[in-house]
Amino acid sequence: MPDLLFEIGCEEIPAGYIKPALEQLAAAFTGAMAELRVACGEAKTMGTPRRLALLVAGVAARQADMREELLGPAKAAGLDANGQFTKAAIGFARSKNAEVSDLNVVATAKGEYLQLARQVKGEDSKRLLPEVLSKIAAGLSFPKSMRWGAGKLAFARPIQWLLALLGEEVLPVRFEQLVAGRLSRGHRFLADVELALPSPATYQEMLRHHFVLADVAERRQAVARELDQAIAAAGLAGKGQVVVDEDLIDLDTNLVEIPFGVCGQFDEKFLELPPEVLITSMREHQKCFPVAGADGKLLAAFVAINNTRVRQAAVTCRGHQRVLRARLSDALFFYNEDRKIPLADCRARLSGIVFQAKLGTMLEKTTRLEKLARVLADKQAPAAAATAVRAAALCKADLMTNMVGEFPSLQGTMGTVYARLAGEPEAVAKAMEEHYLPRRADGELPASDAGAILGLADRIDSLAGCFGIGQAPTGATDPFGLRRLAVAVIHIVLDKKYRFSLREIIEKSLALYGDKVDASAATVQRLIQFVRGRFENDMAAKGYGPGIIQAATAASFDDLTEVIARLDALTGIRQRPEFAPLAVSCKRMRNICKDNRDTEIDAKLFDYPAEGNLYDAYLAAQAGMAPLLAAGRYAEALLVMLNLKEPVDQFFDQVMVMAEDAAVRRNRLNLLTATADLALKIGDLAKIQE
Repeated sequence: MPDLLFEIGCEEIPAGYIKPALEQLAAAFTGAMAELRVACGEAKTMGTPRRLALLVAGVAARQADMREELLGPAKAAGLDANGQFTKAAIGFARSKNAEVSDLNVVATAKGEYLQLARQVKGEDSKRLLPEVLSKIAAGLSFPKSMRWGAGKLAFARPIQWLLALLGEEVLPVRFEQLVAGRLSRGHRFLADVELALPSPATYQEMLRHHFVLADVAERRQAVARELDQAIAAAGLAGKGQVVVDEDLIDLDTNLVEIPFGVCGQFDEKFLELPPEVLITSMREHQKCFPVAGADGKLLAAFVAINNTRVRQAAVTCRGHQRVLRARLSDALFFYNEDRKIPLADCRARLSGIVFQAKLGTMLEKTTRLEKLARVLADKQAPAAAATAVRAAALCKADLMTNMVGEFPSLQGTMGTVYARLAGEPEAVAKAMEEHYLPRRADGELPASDAGAILGLADRIDSLAGCFGIGQAPTGATDPFGLRRLAVAVIHIVLDKKYRFSLREIIEKSLALYGDKVDASAATVQRLIQFVRGRFENDMAAKGYGPGIIQAATAASFDDLTEVIARLDALTGIRQRPEFAPLAVSCKRMRNICKDNRDTEIDAKLFDYPAEGNLYDAYLAAQAGMAPLLAAGRYAEALLVMLNLKEPVDQFFDQVMVMAEDAAVRRNRLNLLTATADLALKIGDLAKIQE
């Protein structure tokens, strides 16, 4: 089977667009081939700022043949009383380019119908692929697209050329006025020539000879090598090493077609800046890597990755140094100016920043955080209460600093730096920094109780405020990132094993807003259900079964740590052979008693021994489970509940629940309701059965 190569050549594509585009390219092609019944090998993608490419090892010469069964009119409409085909049948056959004699009668769930069954021979792949590849190219989406010339189709950047080869044969793929050929292009500066490719197999090697590393993984490895080689060339081998930032390596990888590293230096006076400022300035402005000594402290050096070979390293370094020096000079000026103003004074100026138009200013939010942090700390970590409240008072003050104005990503970091300079206790400074953690779904969590409590207060305040003004996420729209905030709350609580009522904290948070928000029970319930949805998704991602998750959260969802304990208990006991029948019985009891909530039982109304046996077993289980539930020993409580299996089975075998006597019927329903409610203290077992 011949290989396939498809390349879209462009003006320089933004680095952040390349990986998502390549993922779309591979997924779209694989899906299209499956739909068209064309067998093919793995679809490998490659890309640089100037090209997006697809290389497929082995594409079948033609579609697989298929048997097609087309249902026509009903037999009553297709055949007359004499068994002759009617106009309806003749018309159906003609519409399918078939003879009426090819039709046969088949039985379906809806009755007898006329059917056309035929073998459809697959088409040649080379006839199908041009349209497929054209649609895939037109269907790629980017954060921002543009149009150029007189064309109507949009793309990340103007497309300069198309290459499409199936084996040695060119596929005439079209995009606007462009038609694919066998020509690619080398590096824009080092080998600006057209390259005629004889076959897909020569693609990577030919580009490599013309200073283009098309494979992203190969180019990433080259970036890592260049970092080390640049250090060695500057005479710093053994004295310093690059501070590796994996995200920055990924970024630089997609900024170049082939990497060349250079090591430069800057004035040591800039080492006065906090390390975070130096690193951020190098990364955001120059995409450079800092260099640290053996002791871990930053040196007055950096490594930059270029897209062209450096002939005169000194000249190139001076260019990087000139730009970086200007940025670091600005940073040093901002840093020195910020130090002239006490952090507490910056807090007072937060009244000039709007948190949200309907929810007031950042100063008002800060005041709420102090109160909410106090409430949470008193419940979870009283020893950290004073630290958490002081950190809450100062945690947003750095929004008013020049440094955060220049580098928004340093929010929290600069507050920590300035708090230490102001003589605040280390625990306060650390809590201010940690309250922004986690910064992503799987990110690092706060280590200290003060940081965790302040992080919870900050996120719960935002969630309550947005839900209180009707700004809950809808569909894919989540402008305030509330889903991310809810997941962070869940992760912090579970990591710290905090025990508190989610409902109570949400009610308190809404109350702190006063008349700015709708603090009704409906608002509280909507927010709890929102957090529950995020919790269930998160637990599913962690490997818990959907039935187990639904069982645990349906029983109650208020104390997240308790829900996890019940999840683990249900997961552990589910493997026991007697559990599945009990779950079935619980589902049956719930269905029978769905409209009954009364649990008052009168033993005098029992007519059968099975009723008394179940009642005795219920009382024993209730007594045995009570201390275990109070101690949070849910797995042991479930083991006690398993003793109900036999009495429940006997009850259903021997007793008619819906007795004619209303009092007896009600008493039996109450007994089943009480028994089923025992399980609900841990989980709705009916959900597991479903």
